[in-house]
Parts: sequence; C-alpha cells; structure tokens
Amino acid sequence: MQITVLGAGSMGHGIAQVSAMAGHDVVLRDVEEAFVEDGLEGIRDNLQGGVDRDKVTEAEMEATLGRIEGTTDLEAAVDGADLVVEAVPEDMDLKQEVFADVEAAADEETVVASNTSSLSVTEMASALERPERAIGLHFFNPPHIMDLVEIVVAEQTDDRTESFAVEYVEDLEKEAVVVRDTAGFASSRLGVATGLEAIRMVEEGVASPADIDEAMKIGYGYPMGPLELTDHVGLDVRLHIAEHLREELGERFKPPQTLRRKVRAGNLGKKSGEGFYVWEDGERVGTSGDWGEADE
Repeated sequence: MQITVLGAGSMGHGIAQVSAMAGHDVVLRDVEEAFVEDGLEGIRDNLQGGVDRDKVTEAEMEATLGRIEGTTDLEAAVDGADLVVEAVPEDMDLKQEVFADVEAAADEETVVASNTSSLSVTEMASALERPERAIGLHFFNPPHIMDLVEIVVAEQTDDRTESFAVEYVEDLEKEAVVVRDTAGFASSRLGVATGLEAIRMVEEGVASPADIDEAMKIGYGYPMGPLELTDHVGLDVRLHIAEHLREELGERFKPPQTLRRKVRAGNLGKKSGEGFYVWEDGERVGTSGDWGEADE
C-alpha cells in the first residue's frame, strides 16, 4: 500500500519507518524541509542502531530507506494514499484542520487515521464530509520497538475502516487492541494514572524515582518504569494529557505540582536533557533534583 504520515517528529518518523519495513511505500510530510530531514535522519539512525545490534540487516535497512520519501507538499503527499496517519501535536483544532485538508486532497476511499494518545477521534472525524473513514491508530513510543497499537473506533467509523486498520496493524507484525473512543482510551488512561501516582510518591518522599521505577519493572514486569516513561514521552505531553483527562473524567487526574513546576522550568524529560532523570546524548546518566544519586 501507499502510506502517508503527516508530521516527522519522533512518532511520525517512527510510524513511517515501521510501515516501510513492512514493505509499504511511504511518504513522510511536514511543514518545513528541515523537519522532514530531521525525521528521515531519525529513521536512518534507528535502522543503523538495528544493524549495529544485529536486529536489521544492511539490505533491510537500504530497502526500507528506499521505500520512504519526504516532502512538504500536502497534496502530493496524500495523492494516491491508501492510508494517511496524522502525527501532529495534540491540539484538536489543528488535528481537525489536518483531517479536513487531507479529505480535500485525498481519494474518496483513503482511510484517515490519527495517532492521538488521548483526544476524541469522534470529534476529529466530525471535520470530515465522510467521517466513516476516520479511525485512531495510537502507536506507542518508540514505534519501531513497541509492539502495541491501540485502534480507536470513533462513533462514525464503519466496519470497512475498522477491518482495514486491524489488517494494517497485523501486517506491521504488531499487536492490535480495539477500543471505543472514550477519554484516554484504555492505555493512556491507565498509563497516565500510574505515572501521576508515581510523581506524587516522589513528592511525598516515598522513594527515589529510580527505586519507584525498579519496583514496577521487577515487581510488575514493566519494560520501563512510569517515571522514566514520562521522561521519554515528555513531561509537557503528559501534563497536557492529564489536564484533558481531568476535564473529562474528574479530579483523580489532577496533575501533581511537581509535574507543573518541571514543565514551567523547561525540564521536559529526555528531549530537554532533564526531567525526573538527567539525560546526555539520549542516555540516562543521573537523577534530577534532591535525590541526586548517579545512575550506574
């Protein structure tokens, strides 16, 4: 198939990569050439890392890169696409605008998907003249490593679109779970609840961020602790989602003050170099704040 991904950030270029690795032709589009180039470079780095770890062959890397092209031209990007996945910032007005622009330029049968982690796909779909083609495809970060994709069925989504989405995810050799379009879906709702409680535990001095994360990894089999995951996702993103869930579901999702303070200070996690941990060159090297212990 021809897959178009709108937004070349960490999620967007990851979705483009896994689609191309599955054999699909992919167009990666963003609003500025520099963003597109950064996304393509991210894909190259991911693939080279796979080669270095003997997870990907040189031939697979070259074949994947050969299936991906970048552009800033929206109309050219969606022309002939079987599936368009938007991975733009979590803003409803922006996502509705993108959906409408895609419908104006794409074929009538093109499926239009959102990678949103918490916003209403039903509300996004209302921007379309044919809302039955809309669906949520919530990939997990980083998409080339995480196996789960949450398929979010909007109120308007028809059976053809849902079946298409399930087959696409299975074709990527990922696990699909199908959920109704409710606030936070299933994964974000549970994941944010755990993350917020972990932050409150740090506030109360229950344990260090590293020990809280180790408890969840060893005791509950988490691949990554909730505080380290917050650093990977971005503290600003987690705050935005928590505020949305608080509005939709109530005070149990009220963001802790520590989260607000860190975001105000620009400590957004891995992308800024500090969140609950300290990061250098993408690696965790210490713990932020009063705990201050260095990681091994």
